[in-house]
Amino acid sequence: MADIKKKYLDEVRPALVKQFGYTNVMQVPKISKVVINIGVGKESTDNPKVVDAAVTDLTAIAGQKPIVTKARKSIANFKLREDRPIGVKVTLRGPRMYDFLDRLINLALPRTRDFRGISADAFDGRGNYTLGLKEQLIFPEIEYDKLDKLRGLEVSIVTTANTDDEARALLRGFGMPFAK
Repeated sequence: MADIKKKYLDEVRPALVKQFGYTNVMQVPKISKVVINIGVGKESTDNPKVVDAAVTDLTAIAGQKPIVTKARKSIANFKLREDRPIGVKVTLRGPRMYDFLDRLINLALPRTRDFRGISADAFDGRGNYTLGLKEQLIFPEIEYDKLDKLRGLEVSIVTTANTDDEARALLRGFGMPFAK
């Protein structure tokens, strides 16, 4: 069992029960999935290898092969055609999700330049948290020499929490480094 899942069962869940006064353990919020997304946008129309590079990067980061997302409709101003690849995404659940969260919290985020913590206000009102990262280099799996371009990525942590306060307490329990 992953260390971070053991931490949730042994420390985080009892602390949340105490803090919010849940009467049943099934009421306690938990992380249901993590979605990682890299958007390549219009760049993929000029060079089709950009999508392949993003797939390679995301596979190394997540440990799972991502799917290629395609444009739903054509937008002339953006020079975008329907069904053209514009990004890649992967959904993590179970052990891979906990493994990724452990690497994100303990390895990747502290490697960010000028790191002072992440925003505690990026919740959507329903207990889900989205974090934007400027470069994929902060993950140790990415080799600088094999990198064609720095790309940002978005990490969405979906929880079963009903409010943002519950989700914030849950992520704090996991050791998410929120700015003060």
